[in-house]
Amino acid sequence: MSLIANITVYLSTRYNLSGIFVVNVINIWNGTSNAVTLAGAFLSDAYLGRFRALLLGSISSFLGMGAITLTASIDSLRPSTCKEPDHCPQPHTWQLVFLYIALGLLSVGAGFIRPCNIAFGADQFDTRTAKGRAQLESFFNWWYFSFTVALVVALTGVVYIQTNISWVIGFAIPTACLASSITIFLFGRHTYIYLKPQGSIFSDIAKVITAACRKSRVRVAPASEHSFYDPPLNNASDQQHMILKLSHTNRFRFLDRAAIITNPNELDNQGKPRSSWRLCSLQQVEQLKCLVAILPVWVTAIGTFMCMDQHSTFGVLQILQTDRSMGLHFKFAPGWMNIIAMLALATWIFIYEQIYLPLARRRSRRNKRLTMQQRINTGIVLSIVSMLVSGIVEEHRRKTALKHRSFISPVSFALLLPQFVLSGLTEAFAAVSIMEFFTMQMPESLRTVSGAVFFLSLSVSSYLGSLIVNIVHNATQMKGKTPWLGGHDLNKNKLDYYYYIIAGIGVVNLVYFNFFARHYVTVGRSGKGIREMQLENPSVHGSRDQVERESKDEEKVLGTHA
Repeated sequence: MSLIANITVYLSTRYNLSGIFVVNVINIWNGTSNAVTLAGAFLSDAYLGRFRALLLGSISSFLGMGAITLTASIDSLRPSTCKEPDHCPQPHTWQLVFLYIALGLLSVGAGFIRPCNIAFGADQFDTRTAKGRAQLESFFNWWYFSFTVALVVALTGVVYIQTNISWVIGFAIPTACLASSITIFLFGRHTYIYLKPQGSIFSDIAKVITAACRKSRVRVAPASEHSFYDPPLNNASDQQHMILKLSHTNRFRFLDRAAIITNPNELDNQGKPRSSWRLCSLQQVEQLKCLVAILPVWVTAIGTFMCMDQHSTFGVLQILQTDRSMGLHFKFAPGWMNIIAMLALATWIFIYEQIYLPLARRRSRRNKRLTMQQRINTGIVLSIVSMLVSGIVEEHRRKTALKHRSFISPVSFALLLPQFVLSGLTEAFAAVSIMEFFTMQMPESLRTVSGAVFFLSLSVSSYLGSLIVNIVHNATQMKGKTPWLGGHDLNKNKLDYYYYIIAGIGVVNLVYFNFFARHYVTVGRSGKGIREMQLENPSVHGSRDQVERESKDEEKVLGTHA
């Protein structure tokens, strides 16, 4: 986390990379790290298991951090120090290749760790019992406690060491922490509960799509006119939690072809499909329908996250060209701005949970939580406002720097605090709500996939952001004038214009969500959420009282998780 927070500063000051080059490297790296989670989830579920996936991811991350530490400690792995902003020595190709290999190892590590980390911890508890659910809630508390402590240390002490004392020491600390964490992880290998790989849901998705395409000429009539392959679920395995049986729905009916029995010969003597790539179960089809149904909101997530991404790249570059002095001998580290966003997020959650909701309960005697639509809408609006504020602040910063003919603007870094606060609030409203939507609208068997889909939206937003940066750079360069983006000096750019373009994309995202995607937020399978279906059909998942108790326990765990 300390590398993520300070990578913009490191590449700008140690590799002498221009602003647009830095943004491209970081966006592509972040996008790849999030995209690889799909491959990590697939390999973990289908072949490796979560323990081996976590071990491989940790080792890959350790090698990546070790390589980054070498770039800081060995001068020949970097270009020489930049003495004049307009004439900085650029890195050689082989130096960049070594850097990319190091970042690639970190991406591979993230791809295995992110989808398996909490899931492997949850595997250690039997959530079918009250004791197991209570222990799982305690595990979430301790997990987030340790993560928060590590994050605070990374974003304060480690970032300060990197920026003001030594990059070598600053990178060696997290590398040593990774080595110790791998050792501790291996010490417990004889006590863990290991769930065998059960196959990946991605294989089922591919089979349904293939089977539906192979039967493209089959007419999809009302369900009563078809014979569907709909075997009972097998929940007898001790390794699996009870899985909810999904009822047939009439949405996305073209996928129903995959479950239609067009010929009795498609089944063998035991009533099973002769080819799982030609005939799939109705359960597999409905699972894919659930995944397709969240895609409209997934598009909204991409537009929202794209606004948030700007602060970790261009926002940090802005801080580098402001007055960061705090007293006579102390300078504010640019990487610390991420703490401002975190504090804004944490402050809002505390106010909402501890002040707003109790007051609302006292006045109305009901739990008046903001709806998911309201929270996502608020988050999108805040993302637009954050871009507008960023543009106004950047225009003032640049004009002040040009007026004083200085690379560093005399404007204080504190002027940039509002845009980072708005970024944190955007995450508190939109990102948390979208993650909750993905989790709650998917059945139990697709919960891992919902996490991968969330990370994929982050990935696409990073790639799309990089594409827009390059389009803006090339389009404004053609006019024979200084491009809006590019070079080492923001004072020669028009970064504020770029911020306004991103704000415009946010406006389009707001219109798209309210006129199209928001309808999918309130409509689950058959117009109801998963828990509503369970309460109406208690026979598929235990008694009504049991489901209500599980629902309350789940709300506690999800509240802790958020």
